[in-house]
Amino acid sequence: MRELEGRAGIVTGASSGIGLAIANALAEAGATVYIISRTGKVKEGYPDSLPGTVHVKGDITDIEGMKSLCSELAARHDGHLDFLVNNAGATYKCLAQDFPEDEFNRVINVNVSCVFRMCQICYPYLKASPYKGRIINISSMSAHLGFTQVVPYCTSKAAVCGMTRGLAIEWADDNIAVNSIAPGWFHSKMLDEVMDDERRAKILNRIAVHNFGKVEDLGAMARFLIGPNGSYITGQDYAVDGGTLAYGY
Repeated sequence: MRELEGRAGIVTGASSGIGLAIANALAEAGATVYIISRTGKVKEGYPDSLPGTVHVKGDITDIEGMKSLCSELAARHDGHLDFLVNNAGATYKCLAQDFPEDEFNRVINVNVSCVFRMCQICYPYLKASPYKGRIINISSMSAHLGFTQVVPYCTSKAAVCGMTRGLAIEWADDNIAVNSIAPGWFHSKMLDEVMDDERRAKILNRIAVHNFGKVEDLGAMARFLIGPNGSYITGQDYAVDGGTLAYGY
């Protein structure tokens, strides 16, 4: 099905992993997907992006650069964009008591401040969408559960959920739906960077299905929320987590 035919929008940080899977799922459904990343191309070792994706080199921490770029992209589509997926993120592994201030500020800036600024920048273009503009913020299990050595990351992703709800209410009458997706544990480079063998075993034991997820499932969720049947959904955080948040003892 090509249910997103005619739609155009942005996925940030989609040169690999979760972002690339989401971009490919949207392109497969017929959307024009502008992938904004610092590399401006798919990272080595990852599958190619599909036809319909357009790689654009850009840094979301460069706010003035993002204003110019988003204006240029919207101009290609009669002054509107139809979706924004805020996927770009940062993390750093360190005990809370030793966490460097500059790394704390970097994580909060990339994961919270820049996400908010991207929403602000794209607001007028999404508001003008003939399909109803959609924003999807990528949150995390870390928004709902506590984890050691990544406390600022947990803090940032909890903030993303609060931001999602606030924007959803404020922009409810502005032709924009705002939701977030909370991935569980999927195979990704970021996951590998913060996980050793002991942590891996603990994580798998904590997941109800005792396995890591497929990034294609996250793409399917984004595709649904941006598609024609997602227009009445706003202010929600969707856990794609193998039953992790529901898993008791």
